[in-house]
Amino acid sequence: DWSSDVCSSDLLLRLRRRPGGLFIVPLDHSVTAGPVAPDGDLDRLVGQFAANGVDAVVLHKGAVRRVNPHRFANLSLIVHLSAGTARALDPDARCLVASVEEALQLGADAVSVHVNLGSLEEQRQLADLAAVAGECDRWGLPLLAMVYPRGPKVTDPADAELVAHAAAVAADLGADLVKVPQVPDPAKLRDVVRACPIPLIVAGGPQRSLDDLRETTREAMRAGVAGAGIGQIGRASGR
Repeated sequence: DWSSDVCSSDLLLRLRRRPGGLFIVPLDHSVTAGPVAPDGDLDRLVGQFAANGVDAVVLHKGAVRRVNPHRFANLSLIVHLSAGTARALDPDARCLVASVEEALQLGADAVSVHVNLGSLEEQRQLADLAAVAGECDRWGLPLLAMVYPRGPKVTDPADAELVAHAAAVAADLGADLVKVPQVPDPAKLRDVVRACPIPLIVAGGPQRSLDDLRETTREAMRAGVAGAGIGQIGRASGR
């Protein structure tokens, strides 16, 4: 039960809609890898999440406009500010495609920025994260940093030392909450959580089955994470 300590965070109090760990569904990988709603009905998909216990969804600014605003009566909105596609020469590159002010105009409860630690364009992504953190401080908006070890020299993105470094980068550059890859060893994940000064959530990642996802999420919660950010089972997007 992480609620006594982690839930004192203003960010989690703002995003969490139900008791228990924070459950975020990232839908921003529509830009990275293609449509997330097979039938094209994003509004219906978001409505299903709202009705089934999800606390927040992550959407790009254009996607928000295709969702009925009433969906967010029981669901928090995180607007994603950075993007890159799997078709690019450097699929790990990310750039800013929206601003904190735009996110506020859309009714965002928080914003998120993506950084691939170890990518060829790491410096740009770090600078973007720091700049957005400054804007979030000015506007009073929480910032989720999605930081993943990815790049030419990264052989194991779930390595505990690399994941701990990713979490430290997010915290020290001004994020309020960090999302990192799942670390398979619960003991090592516990060490990562202990070393991170801000609430930490884990990505779902590609899972073999729903049962597999449930078990890895339970292990992560027992290790002390604040919640999970889970997209589509089986996708190789690391979300």
